[in-house]
Amino acid sequence: MTEEEALAALQSRLAQLEEEDRISAESRGPVTLQQDSVGRLSRMDAMQQQAMALASAKRREAEKGRIKAALKRVDEGEWGYCLTCGEEIAAARLENDPSVSQCIGCAGKAA
Repeated sequence: MTEEEALAALQSRLAQLEEEDRISAESRGPVTLQQDSVGRLSRMDAMQQQAMALASAKRREAEKGRIKAALKRVDEGEWGYCLTCGEEIAAARLENDPSVSQCIGCAGKAA
């Protein structure tokens, strides 16, 4: 994967995440008591759906942070190199996820 391809893939994924955030904004809002629903179970279901939406939003924010960091590395000419050891990251690993910042060896040590 070239830097240009990585840049396009990262920008595309970032735009997709932004759109997902926009679409799911309502489901992350406060849970209100709906008088037309049937009692406590409906409210509990709404609260569970809200919790799942908030968790998804948190995962999207983390991914957006990784993507923005990768975009910065592309701009600085550092993309494709491990932040820990400085070695090149395997092409297959970058093809799978162009936002990775560590080679497989260093990522394995960190886990």
